[in-house]
Amino acid sequence: MSKNSKNKEKEHSKWKWFIQVFITTFILSIVFSYISTNGVTNLNLIASIIILIAVIGVGIFFDIIGVAVTVAEESEFHAKATKKVDGAKTSIKLIKNAAKVANICADVIGDVCGVLSGAISALIAAKLTEKTGTDLQFIISALVAAVTVGGKALGKEVANNKSTSIVHFVGTLLSRVYK
Repeated sequence: MSKNSKNKEKEHSKWKWFIQVFITTFILSIVFSYISTNGVTNLNLIASIIILIAVIGVGIFFDIIGVAVTVAEESEFHAKATKKVDGAKTSIKLIKNAAKVANICADVIGDVCGVLSGAISALIAAKLTEKTGTDLQFIISALVAAVTVGGKALGKEVANNKSTSIVHFVGTLLSRVYK
């Protein structure tokens, strides 16, 4: 295969990945936005806040996975794979595809959760404004942003320090799911 055809193949692969991520993100955003917006609209304030916290938590959790996969060392899993440790081979696959895994975890899922948390916080603010007569949108938005960014900052530290155990946990979980 010539160098030019390899470059064209790489370029095609990049565009294919972009299209897959674009479509997946678009569909997930529509589905989750519809479900959360309609669901939160019909729930009481406490249940809405619990869902908001869960959405923020999911975003932080997947951001941790995305960072851990990019910093984990593949070599740490080769010995485990030869000893047939559950999840080791899947962990190696995750690390070999770190850019795509990080993109899915941190960007697709993380950004969808960010958009959802913004929409849910706006609905919560509307409910609070209706009950109290005070517009709290700015405070709630700032609080959600601070919790999200602060949580991701702490999560990145955890991901850097515990990347091997995080990737192994995810690899084990995925290997069990796909058996």
